[in-house]
Amino acid sequence: MAKKSKEKTEIVFLVCSETGDRNYTIKKRTKGEKLELMKYSPRLRKHTKHTEKKK
Repeated sequence: MAKKSKEKTEIVFLVCSETGDRNYTIKKRTKGEKLELMKYSPRLRKHTKHTEKKK
């Protein structure tokens, strides 16, 4: 069996910078930088910048 890592993860939302919608949820390690990704926004029907936001 595989060993479980001791690093904690948390649930993070990816929020659209243009509309403010929470379109994606991901599990992320607690240590690290804030994510900024180009993801698809269904409301705008195009790819926009999404930033990380906690609950």
